Amino acid sequence: MIALRTERLILAPLGADDRDDFVAYRRDPDVARWQSWTPEYSATDADALLGGQPTRFPPPAGEWLQIGVRDATSGALLGDVAVHTLADQPDTYEVGVTVAAEHQRRGVAGEALGAVVAELFDDHGAHRVIAMSDQRNAAVARLLTGLGFRHEGRAVEADWFKGEWTTLDTWAILARER
Repeated sequence: MIALRTERLILAPLGADDRDDFVAYRRDPDVARWQSWTPEYSATDADALLGGQPTRFPPPAGEWLQIGVRDATSGALLGDVAVHTLADQPDTYEVGVTVAAEHQRRGVAGEALGAVVAELFDDHGAHRVIAMSDQRNAAVARLLTGLGFRHEGRAVEADWFKGEWTTLDTWAILARER
């Protein structure tokens, strides 16, 4: 299983001990706004997700893995990075990142996601890494652009999400573009 270290962070598997902190930031409406869950996210939801996670990085084809992002000094859980191995394309991964509100705007998301993307390319032979975002999420657009992702396209009102039609942006980076 993956264990990465950056200057300020440790990225490692989420475990049962992370449940309360994991649930706390997922219940924050501002954090949940752009994510697939709602602020009603529960300990039962977390137990199901954490208990059903793959045990290897990258995860098997078609599966998602949430990797905990911790402060290297305190060990506090700051958020998580999600990695999905696409089932229909070899060496292609989708990524996402979530950071607790109190740790946002400090470069945590970029540092964590950048480390995972580098690991996918450098040590696991990734050909392509993609990310999807709601077009209104300007912060993630800046984050992905800063990491070298290019905006590939926009699917207008293509996703019925949380009671409204949303427009999705697709971002990608190829191994040869790094």
